Amino acid sequence: MGYVFDFNDAVAYERWANDSRIRKTTRLEDRLMTEMLKPIKGETLLDIGCGTGKSLAPFIDLGLQVTGIDASPYMLDATLRNIGSRVDLYRGFAEDLPFEDNSFNHASLVTSLEFVDDPAKALEEACRVAKDRIFVGVLNRYALKGVHRRLKGIFSHTIYNRARFFSVWEVKQMFRCLLGRHIPVSWRTVSQLPAVPGTATMKFERSGIVQRFPFGAFAGIVVTLVPRFKTRPLTVRHHAEHGATAG
Repeated sequence: MGYVFDFNDAVAYERWANDSRIRKTTRLEDRLMTEMLKPIKGETLLDIGCGTGKSLAPFIDLGLQVTGIDASPYMLDATLRNIGSRVDLYRGFAEDLPFEDNSFNHASLVTSLEFVDDPAKALEEACRVAKDRIFVGVLNRYALKGVHRRLKGIFSHTIYNRARFFSVWEVKQMFRCLLGRHIPVSWRTVSQLPAVPGTATMKFERSGIVQRFPFGAFAGIVVTLVPRFKTRPLTVRHHAEHGATAG
């Protein structure tokens, strides 16, 4: 089941997300997410662990039909306040999604894999319900900011006490264990610098070369799925010819 955000967590997270400095960083992450996933207007997307809805807005703005699911009713309440009726919302867990196979074009997990009990199972479920691509955005364990967050969690109570940090290679390995070694996987990172991005550093952060550095605080991984089809056994009917004899 993993960690489910309570009321106080949801309030603190929404306050943090609305900070003007955090919004600058969020815009970088949103840009990375949409550029890597490359969704098309009218397609469907499931955001797993949608939280307060901040990761839903970029997809809604692109004209996608968006569905969000989260284990916390308090986070879903925040999403409803922030996004309103523009999204379908469900309460549920990443490891047991209440949707049929191939229900969506895309699936996304944005800083939600860190809080699930079984990350591999959560990715397996995402692969089951999506049919085109999956975007995973994680807090990079090898970033300077990631190290700072973990150290802060040692000496004080923060939500990062509950989080499990990942590297790009760990997420890639989980996908390859699920889907095979040759599955198409791409990755980039942003927030290379620990400071809040300004006008000058924003251009640096958006550089395709810089985003190939594996030490940005936010890592994005996209997997292109191999098409899967439901099958069912067919009854083979054979009519014996009249008068036939055994040889």
